[in-house]
Amino acid sequence: MKKLAIALCLPLLCLAQSTPQARMERAVQRELVMVPQYGVFDHLAYQVNGRTVTLTGSVTRPVTKLNAERNVKSIEAVEKVDNKITVLPIYAADDAIRLAVYRAIYGAPALERYALQAVPSIHIIVNNGSVTLEGAVANKADADMAVIRAKTVSGVFGVTSHLKLDTPTR
Repeated sequence: MKKLAIALCLPLLCLAQSTPQARMERAVQRELVMVPQYGVFDHLAYQVNGRTVTLTGSVTRPVTKLNAERNVKSIEAVEKVDNKITVLPIYAADDAIRLAVYRAIYGAPALERYALQAVPSIHIIVNNGSVTLEGAVANKADADMAVIRAKTVSGVFGVTSHLKLDTPTR
């Protein structure tokens, strides 16, 4: 009987330990990935401070910035949204680099699995020929391979990696 009581209370204990801050962060994350225009060439990040959410990152279209803010404002617990998302300038050369880096990274057999998600986990941000890789990969070898492949693209001035290792939750 004690084991049954513990088994039934454990989920409630986990919910009780979920702080308002953690619940707000999960809600913000959920709303950002639901932005319809959010894609592989955009990167959205956020910081929650009390009931204020600061949005950062880079996007290729102004509508993505506006919809990210709108989605986060729709969260009941959010009082204020400070939108610091940068809209990248429109350059034909940057568009060509985006596509070439996409092909270079996701065309590699070892990395193609990252493209199978609704929003691929390796985001490619291009600004004036400089490439920044954002997101998460399973291991350091995949992160290194993505950087190496991005550096091989003609017209790329430099590659910065902000790729994180995706740690499995237990």
